[in-house]
Amino acid sequence: MQTNPSLALFALLATALSGFGQTFFISIFGSSLRDTFELSNATYGTYYSLATLGSALVLVRLGTIVDRWSLANTITLALGLLGTSALLLGTAWHWLLLIPGFFLGRLGGQGMMTHIGFTAASRYFDRDRGKIMALTVSGLPLSEALLPAAGGLILAAWGWRSPWLLAAAFLLVLALPLMRWLARDARHPREFRATGHEDGAETTGFTRRQALRDPGLYMALPGALAVPFTVTAILFHQTAIAEIRGWPLEHIALAFSGYALGHFLMLFVAGPLVDRIGARRSLVIGLYPMVAGLLVMAMTHASWTPFLYLALTGMSQGFAGTAGNALWPERYGVAHIGAIRSLAQAAMVLSTSASPVLAGLALDAGMTPSGLGITLAGATVAASLLLLLAPERPRTVSPSA
Repeated sequence: MQTNPSLALFALLATALSGFGQTFFISIFGSSLRDTFELSNATYGTYYSLATLGSALVLVRLGTIVDRWSLANTITLALGLLGTSALLLGTAWHWLLLIPGFFLGRLGGQGMMTHIGFTAASRYFDRDRGKIMALTVSGLPLSEALLPAAGGLILAAWGWRSPWLLAAAFLLVLALPLMRWLARDARHPREFRATGHEDGAETTGFTRRQALRDPGLYMALPGALAVPFTVTAILFHQTAIAEIRGWPLEHIALAFSGYALGHFLMLFVAGPLVDRIGARRSLVIGLYPMVAGLLVMAMTHASWTPFLYLALTGMSQGFAGTAGNALWPERYGVAHIGAIRSLAQAAMVLSTSASPVLAGLALDAGMTPSGLGITLAGATVAASLLLLLAPERPRTVSPSA
């Protein structure tokens, strides 16, 4: 971080700026959009899910550009997508425009901006990778703390279109020049494939095709997806769980402060731990606070329950963001990390699209919150064991020369 502070700040801001395309920001406009365009909850949710799924499919291919384009050009494309999304949503005169607006926001924000931030942290920081990953991940709680509050205040004062138009101006007029300036000295990705070593650090690595032939990928992926899958399912249905349990909704709102605090504080633990024992073992350890939280949710009905289980879940979120993103460069090298990360990122987006639907179907079928918590805890334990059994390094394929 000290050797290249501009790129460290770039990685942090890339994840923070992704917030304009994340659910925690878009969701505050839900009622306004439904009322304006006379949409039901189900219809609105369907449009959003379709846009998210579409962005995941496109990301698999588009994400590989970070291995071929300069960092400045890649961030220009991502911020262009995100800014265009904000313009479309802010000027939408028909509900049909919501679909491309959501699609570009999800692709540019949750997809490309986080992908670029974590890829930059992986590629340009070989030493202390855990610490730089923790710094990069911290952009997400920073965005969670600032964007919904700011957007909500502007919405209340000037209506729902104003936040989107201001967001477009901010992204294209201020953020884009700043990010290009921060990326000005970044080495081109092709240089990492042209040389085998730099300062003693290996910069060659596996291609995506070689990674796909590695059985260890399929053993590690469930562990990497366990936290986003579970967190999205639980948070999306939080009010339904609260109603079943009889918890006041204001308790749930307050309990999210514990979630954010646990998320943020664990970043300072996860980064050094990754550098000390490696990403794979750190991620295994990091899954168990969430397992404990799910069991607390399953076995206790007291008013303090959401405070404790959300705080524990937030701790795992901090671990997963740091160790989960350090896992891929640790395992496959950095020469083709963009292509490999785009695959993992797309899998994450798909899993977070599916988990609310699956959890909703389970609750509608009569599963209790206790049953849901135990089921998710068991699945997380199984994912952790699979990750633990995965070999340290790929054995069946060789890295590219």
